Amino acid sequence: MDRASVMGIIFGIAAIVGGNLFEGGRLDSIMQLTAAVIVFGGTFGAVLLSFPLRDILKAISSLRDIFMDGKTNPETSINSIIRYSNIVRRKGLIALEPEISKIKDYFLRKALKLAVDGMGPKILKEAMEQENLTYEEERRRIARVFETAGGFAPTIGIIGAVLGLIQVMENLSDPSRLGSGIAVAFVATIYGVGSANLILLPISKKLLNKLNHELSVREIVLEGVVGIQSGINPYYLEESLRVFIERDRTRISR
Repeated sequence: MDRASVMGIIFGIAAIVGGNLFEGGRLDSIMQLTAAVIVFGGTFGAVLLSFPLRDILKAISSLRDIFMDGKTNPETSINSIIRYSNIVRRKGLIALEPEISKIKDYFLRKALKLAVDGMGPKILKEAMEQENLTYEEERRRIARVFETAGGFAPTIGIIGAVLGLIQVMENLSDPSRLGSGIAVAFVATIYGVGSANLILLPISKKLLNKLNHELSVREIVLEGVVGIQSGINPYYLEESLRVFIERDRTRISR
């Protein structure tokens, strides 16, 4: 489990709710069904209009990636590649064939299979890079779903606030109905701004960070497999691959 994601959501929501309670507010004062329907329903409708349904379904299914710490350790990938490099150095490339079925990493498994099947280094690299581009484009579309929702939510919250104020203006002669209209107005704004900045936009950023990490690991794998094909000494291959680890840290920090 990705503890940072869980703690981030808990701390963010707790800070808002706690601040309200510290000022003497009540929890039920920020629990407004009407405001929730306006903001979350309106935001979801806007997202449906913006993206194909398949992208939205993929975005929903990707939520588990936010809370699951499934990142591949680049050190593990490098160690595996060096082990395969030593096998090839002693027994030849065909000796990797029994190992391929045991590899859990899809990208490494496919790259090694193509290498064992006789595909040349240049063609293999081009084929795997093209697959990487397709994968990256798909994952970035998924992240954009949440980013777009985070852009819509505050605006829909303002619409909810305006609707609440309209209700207030229509019922000025009935003071008993003013409170509900004002509550909807302010709570809708909280829902819109809060959901965007505490949930939707951070999810988009998290998905992009995970993608950047995965692309860096895939780059290590691809360079490693090409290095194995080219007969590079395992020691020099390992040293060259470790350069990518630092690049991964730099990429994620952007």
